[in-house]
Order: sequence, then structure tokens, then C-alpha cells
Amino acid sequence: MRRLLLAAALACSSTVAQAWGGTAHAVIDRAAIQAIPDSGPVFLRRHVDYVAASAALPDTWRGDAEGFSKIEEDPNHGWFREQFTFLRPIPRSRYEFILSLYKHYEAIKDSDPATAARTNVRWTGTLPYAAMEAYERLIVCMRAYRAAQARGSDTGVHEQNCAFQAIRLGHYIGDGSQPLHDSVNSDGWRGSNPNDYTRDRSIHGRFESGFVDAIGLKVADILPRIGAPGHRTGDMFDAVLAFLDQSGDRMERVYQLEKRDGFRDPADKDVRALVYERTAAGATMLRDMLCRAWDESATPPRPVSPSPLDFSNPRFNPETGSAAP
Repeated sequence: MRRLLLAAALACSSTVAQAWGGTAHAVIDRAAIQAIPDSGPVFLRRHVDYVAASAALPDTWRGDAEGFSKIEEDPNHGWFREQFTFLRPIPRSRYEFILSLYKHYEAIKDSDPATAARTNVRWTGTLPYAAMEAYERLIVCMRAYRAAQARGSDTGVHEQNCAFQAIRLGHYIGDGSQPLHDSVNSDGWRGSNPNDYTRDRSIHGRFESGFVDAIGLKVADILPRIGAPGHRTGDMFDAVLAFLDQSGDRMERVYQLEKRDGFRDPADKDVRALVYERTAAGATMLRDMLCRAWDESATPPRPVSPSPLDFSNPRFNPETGSAAP
């Protein structure tokens, strides 16, 4: 019966998947919120059903019919790090990153047109920028919540605003925890293939949706794997990049496991272990970022002088019209 369920799930996921399936995204978000300590933003527990039910919402912004939304949103779900090994350090500005890609494209378009064709924002991704943008918006929402609470005012709207940003942040971090979102081999092996890994684009969906749904992934499967809160200090952008690198380092393991039996056996302990480890990593990172945002929201915004838009700011980039954070 379990094999029949998996076959049905695989049939439903024959199109190329865009993210962890809805099951994993919802489990990651629920586990992260349940793991928030009492010193953290516990008000999010009141909105856990809304957050979990909306966990896949950012994927709905990627439809072909909504062209403006698709162009902006598509890159936010991936980080194909093999595409920009030439770029070190990673810029702290989304727009500086995009401009750097275009300059490299211009430099190689004649000598290496195949590589140049994918040296652009769609085929590199902008996931860490999307995550940081949601994270900082969450800080702002949490400040407003704290202010309303201090005044004795109703906090309902502010809680809802925070929950919405938690949905966005949770989706991008959830995507980042899935190794196939952190590699050009997102939908089948590309390029030289000495190990004869599958080039079938359905590997993405068969792993993250078909297998995950077949095993009935639950919060209880990963909650014990979430440790004490971390990332309470240090640079959050650097932490997100390290998180994505850690996930990307597991990409080939997905292909190795697929080669063995194509994710056909829900009882496969090794595939289960990878799913549990990766979804727990996503929930841990999300919980840490929710708690760090809460900590940051306890103090007023730090003054920045000169302004990021001031031409005299030493980090001002005239190509973007701003100074990176």
C-alpha cells in the first residue's frame, strides 16, 4: 500500500517542482514556531496555523500569466552557486550582485556563450537577498508590535504583519535547506556526468514532494532534531550564505540516493535520514532568524550616517544609487 501511495504521489508531481512540496514547507514552519523559546516571539504561536497553511504562498507568485511577479519572484527560490564562483566576496546588495552577473556575461558572451546564457539573475538565483529582505521587514513589524504592546494598544494587525513576513522568510529558508535549490543540478544533472546520475528533471519533485508525502513527514519527526537557539550574534547575511553552502554540499547525496532506487521505497532509511536532517536544518535556521529578529526589534533602529542614499557615504555605489548594508 505504501508503494502505491508513493506511485500516486510521483504521478501527481510529474511536472518540475518549484520548492519543497507543501508538506515539508508547512512542517518546517510549524516546527520552527513550536521551537521558539519563551524568551522569543511567542505571539507567533497564535498564528501557526495561518503560517503553515500559507507556507507555499510565494510559489504562487511565480505563474507565467503574472509576468511582472514571475520575473521578480522566480530567482528568489534558488542559489545556483556554481554559476558565480568568479564572484568573491558575494555582494551585500541584490543590485550589485545582478550588475556583477551582467558584467561577467558581457566579458564571456563571445568566448563561452553556453556559460554566458545562464550567467544572469534567473539562472543564479537571489535567495539570500530575499531571505534577508523578509528578515529585516520582520524586525520592523516586531518593533511595531512591541510599541503597540507598550502603549497597551491592540497588537492584532502587527501580529498579522509579522506572521506574513514569517511566511515569506520561512519559504525562502525552507527552499534553501533543500540541496537541489542550491545547485545548477536542480532539475537533473548538468554537464560532465562520470557517475551517471540521472538527467531526468523529475528528480526534484520525486525527492521533495513524492517521497516526503509518501513518508507522511510530521513535525514530530524533526522537532527533536532542533537544538538550542543559535545565531544570536554575528552577521546574519554571512550566516545565511553559510547555511546555503551547507545545504548545497549535500546536493550530490540526493543524486546518489536517487541512483540507488529512484526514491521508490518510503521505508528507505537513508533517504528518510536526509529528509529529516534537511527539514530540521531549515526549521532550525528559521527559528533562529525569528528569535534574532525579535532580539533586534527590542532596540530602536541604529542611525546610519551618512545615509545609504548619500553620495558622500564611503560605500555608495553610483551604479545602484545606494550603499550596501
